[in-house]
Amino acid sequence: MRILVTGGAGFIGSHFVRTRADEAELTVLDRLTYAGNPANLEPVQGRCTFVHGDICDPELLAEVVPGHDLVVNFAAESHVDRSIADADAFVRSNVLGVQTLMRACLDAGTPRIVQVSTDEVYGSIEKGSWDETAPLGPNSPYAAAKAGGDLIALAYARTHGLPVSVTRCGNNYGPYQYPEKIVPLFVTRLLDGLDVPLYGDGGNVRDWLHVDDHCRAVRLVAERGEPGEVYHIAGTAELTNLELTARLLDALDADWSRVARVPDRKGHDRRYSLADGKLRALGYAPRTEFEQGLAETVDWYATHRAWWEPLKAS
Repeated sequence: MRILVTGGAGFIGSHFVRTRADEAELTVLDRLTYAGNPANLEPVQGRCTFVHGDICDPELLAEVVPGHDLVVNFAAESHVDRSIADADAFVRSNVLGVQTLMRACLDAGTPRIVQVSTDEVYGSIEKGSWDETAPLGPNSPYAAAKAGGDLIALAYARTHGLPVSVTRCGNNYGPYQYPEKIVPLFVTRLLDGLDVPLYGDGGNVRDWLHVDDHCRAVRLVAERGEPGEVYHIAGTAELTNLELTARLLDALDADWSRVARVPDRKGHDRRYSLADGKLRALGYAPRTEFEQGLAETVDWYATHRAWWEPLKAS
């Protein structure tokens, strides 16, 4: 089987690549922005083909896409704070990039495509959980751009019959995550003896999903999902940021004196929650309990300073 993984040098995409490298012929396409790191692919060096390029480049995609049995699109700008400061790159990659890729897959007759997305496209939910029919209500430029890309992919499915499914997941954590996100940011700062910044009152709620469970779910959707459908990938722990902070402090033998309260993010969604019954009906169940996954993640960053210290210094 030949698989094209776009954004395959990033956090989640590289995990997908590392877990499939022994059983498929893999091509990784990545523009290597600040969050795309060749070091993420070192464990599978020689077992995948790397193409340095952009999903917004139609000529490149016309060369790379044909001949693949599956295309999985992890390529995206994904940091909310960066999107608030400057949304241009987010619209380019997350909307135009998806359209360019869908067109290339259509032209190539690609048998199967998965567009990887986020729960943030729904906005915020006070109680209960969204199912896949919930209306989109994104609040940040990042989330709005991801919603736009999802709609483009689904439009290609409905208009052209393109065999693409969309997955939407909760907050991911695990090894190789760029240290701007809350778990690696807090862990690496605490390891360096620095304070950690907590937004607002810390009451924002997120559902935490280990990257390995996410990638297994994406694989299942690729194999058993219906084209034109959306599938939710829920996490295993719904926590406030205060609760998450407490667990990270405990894991690193630190106390609340290391926490610096900072002004809340603009348009900060209060709570996300996904219902994942549709995916579970395909046979999915998460394997990594949060306590175990978080402990292993903290240990990974503690023992892989050579991976993250250059990123923090750049």
